[in-house]
Amino acid sequence: MKYFFSTGEPSGEAMAVLLAEEIRKLDPQAEFEGIGDERMRAAGFRLWRNHRGWASMGPLAAIPRIPKLLDAMLRTAVYIARSKPDLIVLVDFGVFNLRLANTLRRRLRYAGPIVDLFPPGTWLDDAQKARNVSAVAFPVTAFSHQCEFYRSLGCRIEYFGHPLASRYQMRAAWPAPAADGGTVAILPGSRSGELRRHLPVLLAAYRELRRRRPRLHAVIGAADERAEGVIVRFLSRLGERGVEVVRGVAPALERADAAWVSSGTAVLETALLGVPAVALYVIPRLLIWYGHRMIRHRFITLPNLVLGREVVPELLQDAATPERLADTLDALMTDPAAQRKEFARLRAALGPSDALQRCARYAVLLAGA
Repeated sequence: MKYFFSTGEPSGEAMAVLLAEEIRKLDPQAEFEGIGDERMRAAGFRLWRNHRGWASMGPLAAIPRIPKLLDAMLRTAVYIARSKPDLIVLVDFGVFNLRLANTLRRRLRYAGPIVDLFPPGTWLDDAQKARNVSAVAFPVTAFSHQCEFYRSLGCRIEYFGHPLASRYQMRAAWPAPAADGGTVAILPGSRSGELRRHLPVLLAAYRELRRRRPRLHAVIGAADERAEGVIVRFLSRLGERGVEVVRGVAPALERADAAWVSSGTAVLETALLGVPAVALYVIPRLLIWYGHRMIRHRFITLPNLVLGREVVPELLQDAATPERLADTLDALMTDPAAQRKEFARLRAALGPSDALQRCARYAVLLAGA
C-alpha cells in the first residue's frame, strides 16, 4: 500500500521514519512518499517536497514563510487528491497539516483516510480545534489527558501511548563522573532561531563548567546536515576545538553524564534514555507576550507537563545564563539519583511499551480499509 507522510521539522520527520519502519514489518511492500528531508529520503521515502527552512519560532518569524507554505500546502493537496495514497499521515506541524486536511476534505472532497499523529494543541485543550481535527482526520494522541479531553467532547481519537516510550530503553545507572571531568551533551535545537540563540549561551556555559571541571568533554548533537554546518562554523569562529559534533540525539547522549537540551522532543528522548538533563529555551523578546498568552501551564517541557512537576529544571529566557546552566548541570552530574527515579515514573506515565507497534497496526488497518 502507499503511504503519504507530511512533516514540517526534524522531530516530526524522525517520528515518521520510526512509524514507517514498523509499518514495513506489517506491510513489506509498502511504498512511502511525503514531505520531509534527508532522514526520510535515507529511509526509502520518495520526497514530494523538502521541508527544510519551514519551521519558525513564533508567528512573527512565520509571516515571511506564509506564501511559500500556502503554495506548498495547496500543491500537496491537489497532488494527494490525484495520486490517492492508501493513507495520509500528518505528523505534528499543526497549522500546515490541519489546513492540508481541511483543504482535502472541504475543498477537494477527498474521502481517503487521514491520520493526525500528535494532534495540535496537546496542552491547550482547545475545543474548537479538537472538533476540527476529529472531523477531518483520525487523531492519534501520545498523551492520555488529550484522549480524555477529546472524548469528553464526543470527538473520535485513539490513544496507544507515546511511540518513543517503546523506542528508547533507559540505560543502566552508572557512577557520577570524577569531580574534575565528565562528558556533557549539548542539544541546542534544530530551528535556525534556536541555534542562533542557544549556541552562544550553551558554549559559554560549557566553558564555565569546564573551568570547574578541567577534564570535561562536550558533544553537540546536530539535528540535520544544515544544523551541523551552523554548529561547525560557530565553533570555528570561537576557536573552540575540543568539542565533538555528531548527528542526532542518541549519538550525542551515548557517553554523556548529563545534557543541556533545548525544550522539545529531545528533552523527552533524553529523559527516556535516563540521562540527567537541564532544559533551556530562549525566544525573541517580542514573542514573550504571545508566549504568555498561549502557554497556560507552569511548565513547557514534556517530562514536566506529563508528571505535573519540575523533573527537568527549566531555565528560560533571562534565567538561561551560563552560570545558572553550569550550576544546575553540575549539581545533576554530582547527584543524578533523584532525577533518574522521576524518569522511571515518566516512562510508566507514557503508556504501554508497544505504543509504536500498535500505532503501526492501526495505520495499516486504515490503509487497507
